[in-house]
Amino acid sequence: MEFDDRIIAGAEQETDGWQYSLRPRLLNEYIGQSQVKDNLQVFIKAAAARHEALDHVLLFGPPGLGKTTLANIIANELNVNIRVTSGPAIERQGDLAAILTNLGDNDVLFIDEIHRLSKTVEEILYSAMEDFALDIIIGKGPAARSVRLDLPHFTLIGATTRLGAIAAPLRDRFGVQCRLEFYKPEELQFIITRAADILGVKIDAEGANEIARRSRGTPRIANRLLKRVRDFAQVLGVETITRQLSDEALAKLEVDRYGLDRNDRRVLNTIVKTFGGGPVGIETIAAAVSEESGTIEDVIEPYLIQLGLLQRTPRGRRATREAYRYLGVPMPEK
Repeated sequence: MEFDDRIIAGAEQETDGWQYSLRPRLLNEYIGQSQVKDNLQVFIKAAAARHEALDHVLLFGPPGLGKTTLANIIANELNVNIRVTSGPAIERQGDLAAILTNLGDNDVLFIDEIHRLSKTVEEILYSAMEDFALDIIIGKGPAARSVRLDLPHFTLIGATTRLGAIAAPLRDRFGVQCRLEFYKPEELQFIITRAADILGVKIDAEGANEIARRSRGTPRIANRLLKRVRDFAQVLGVETITRQLSDEALAKLEVDRYGLDRNDRRVLNTIVKTFGGGPVGIETIAAAVSEESGTIEDVIEPYLIQLGLLQRTPRGRRATREAYRYLGVPMPEK
């Protein structure tokens, strides 16, 4: 199974399209991320009062936490149009020029996975962000000439799961930088209850809390798990999703009470049992579990670190005392 296809993967999957109907449209409907939300409220109100474009915004954090939703909310709050694209989709400078020249005054351009922009595209983005102008080379050789295109004032919203992969010159041009954190169980419980209501599913508070605790602090995963538990309830003829039903359904899906699945446990077992708890390099772990190192860094590690099961050290990854306790393995004496 691909890591991004797991039921608890934060990355968006093809079956997640239904979740668009659950997304809030305004900041006061948005659950969680209180500090980010409060700060954005101030910046949006100030920009609207001055009738100016909002400063460029960079949203970063693990997948599934609501970066795309926030981008759409910002556009709605500013009452402007939004154009949505992604880093890999903008292959040439001309692609970016076509998008930018079709924006209106104060419009929002949202680029998902902005860390995957090519170097040539990224370089012409600098003048677009700072001077609202594009410098494009037309032609080749001696006949080549530079043309400057004036652009409307716009807001670029970039989203990334890998802040360190963005070049410093690009990162520094974002006036507003917001880190999205994992959600608290009570926030996820509210989201699950709301989603169940929209789906027409009955769920009690304990049932919603059980799903929330296993959702890895991620709304996208919470909604996905709710759908799967709903399937079990329907087939078993159960009218209301309770804690017991949630527990049994998620156990069959191999999602434990910490929100970890077999892939998480495989990485932990490899570090603890194969490499004596570490430290061990990420490339070695990737080879041992037959997975790409980037996938482990983006998909597996953040939540294991959040739970205190894994440490990143200069010498490599190290399993913590909690990891040994979780696996039921005695910790070796130093």
